[in-house]
Amino acid sequence: MHAKELKEKLFNNFPNGYKKFEESEIKAADDYSAGYIDFLNNYRTERECAFWAENILKANGFKAFDPTAVYKAGDKVYKIQRGKAVMAAVIGSEGLKNGVKIAAAHIDSPRLDIKPNPLYESDEMAYLKTHYYGGIKKYQWTAIPLALHGVICKTDGETITVNIGSDAGDPQFVVTDLLPHLSQEQMKRNASQIVKAEELNLLIGSASFKDDEESELVKLNILNILYEKYGITERDFLSAELCALPAWEVREIGFDRSLIGGYGHDDKVCAYPAITALLECNEPKQTCISVLVDKEEIGSEGNTGMQGEFLRYFIADLAKAEGLEARDVIRKSTCISADVNAGFDPTFPDVFEKNNCAFVNKGICVTKYTGSGGKYSSNDASAEFMAYIKKIFDDNGVLWQIGELGKTDLGGGGTVAKYISKLDIETVDVGVPVLSMHSPFETISKLDLYCAHKGFKVYFEN
Repeated sequence: MHAKELKEKLFNNFPNGYKKFEESEIKAADDYSAGYIDFLNNYRTERECAFWAENILKANGFKAFDPTAVYKAGDKVYKIQRGKAVMAAVIGSEGLKNGVKIAAAHIDSPRLDIKPNPLYESDEMAYLKTHYYGGIKKYQWTAIPLALHGVICKTDGETITVNIGSDAGDPQFVVTDLLPHLSQEQMKRNASQIVKAEELNLLIGSASFKDDEESELVKLNILNILYEKYGITERDFLSAELCALPAWEVREIGFDRSLIGGYGHDDKVCAYPAITALLECNEPKQTCISVLVDKEEIGSEGNTGMQGEFLRYFIADLAKAEGLEARDVIRKSTCISADVNAGFDPTFPDVFEKNNCAFVNKGICVTKYTGSGGKYSSNDASAEFMAYIKKIFDDNGVLWQIGELGKTDLGGGGTVAKYISKLDIETVDVGVPVLSMHSPFETISKLDLYCAHKGFKVYFEN
């Protein structure tokens, strides 16, 4: 056997999709990406994504979950968890006796949350105070167009949905920054403090209310506009969930249009295929569940994050209807933690270990363990489960690669995997490589996105 043949047999090889795929599959990836771009342009917060998921699930035959009902093979059910998380299931021909298959992604992304008492006037300019959410480089959030999204819950029970700045013709908002001519002292700061947290103030107006002699007339003018449009007063901010996020559109990137740039790829680039793959899962053997959760960016906390009990309760209710113990179902279950990894960036190669990192256009990235340093705070998938994932992907033509998040003592990060594996569920991270992760404008590959859809579908069906 010649060296070339022997190398093909023995060496590990993660090919580039553009060299491996036929034109028909490249076109399929492009067509699939069009739907994702539309989704990402229109659904940017966890509430909006849960709303989208409910509508598309209902349109595809899913019914609201009834914990008192008995379901049969092929039934499709969903549950919305407090408006911010989603669980959807297709009942398999084996029911739940051999466990369930779970694909779990998160639908929150880094952003600027509006503080509970945010509105103030300074030198005849009106601002909203913000509290950044998740891991961000704070300086990236200045001098870019921002939109306001969220809800305001009034004392009388009315809930007002806010979406200002994302549609054509809407006013937008901005966090201002110093001009280079006056920033000599600012540029001496540590990079994490070039813009401080309390300097992330959202500029929302400058016109004063008439010409009265009262103080804070710009603030008054803003509140009057809000009162006339929404019927709210300053006190209603205390029961609001509002955030500022990038207002620009998601766009194709590159002369070849092979990439997608925009806000929120982490982790909607995995959440979208987690749902679309389930929609195509009609007759599985094992019951299949897609889970979209909130709060991953701040530790998966609360009753809509993965540390909550709602997924376990959902499985328990399904198991009870079949006369099964929840713990017996859960211990036989498996999970793909559908979360992104860092794509190798040739501009910053020193932070990556090339033998163990994800590359753009080489498919979805399987991450055996996350955490940091000596695998601290990590889920570490078993060799047996890794072998299973490797086999079903290889046997079904899924383009995939292996990857860690940076060099051992430089990188690291967490996903929902460790919280699911604590339930005694075999779990591994599988997701799309992302460039400029956690920035206001992230970039991913169309081929990698399509491979996520295909990979999750293969997982459900095998």
